[in-house]
Amino acid sequence: MQLHNLPVAEGAAKPEKRVGRGIGSRQGKTSGRGHKGLKQRSGGKVRLGFEGGQMPLQRRVPHLRGFKSLSPTRFTVINVGELEVFEANSVVGEEELLAKGLIRKKGLPIKILGNGDLSKSLVVKAHGFSQKAVEKIETARGSTEVI
Repeated sequence: MQLHNLPVAEGAAKPEKRVGRGIGSRQGKTSGRGHKGLKQRSGGKVRLGFEGGQMPLQRRVPHLRGFKSLSPTRFTVINVGELEVFEANSVVGEEELLAKGLIRKKGLPIKILGNGDLSKSLVVKAHGFSQKAVEKIETARGSTEVI
């Protein structure tokens, strides 16, 4: 079986409408397009968004103002509670976080946030810390280092 051998489904193929073949066909003279106007003429199509001369929606809606950076700094975020997997008195840096599976890839800046609890003293090295994270690490007798 090949594509040109497939039968057409019943009712799927309609005969082509033959316009401009006299008044007896009811599609003669203007060929069903009416009199005058853009849609009557050849190539007469209304462009996308045209609203008949009314101010189009994309021009009526107010534009966004302000500035948005095209390359914002994206941090890899880790919560203090996730650092509980490390042993006490250990140094936690990018390599150690990657080895434990807390970050997926190297190179992105790391930020430690204060969600969760920490019971071990750790030396944590990261690119950024929230105030709450610094408090929790220091109350657990640890220290923070900004890379």
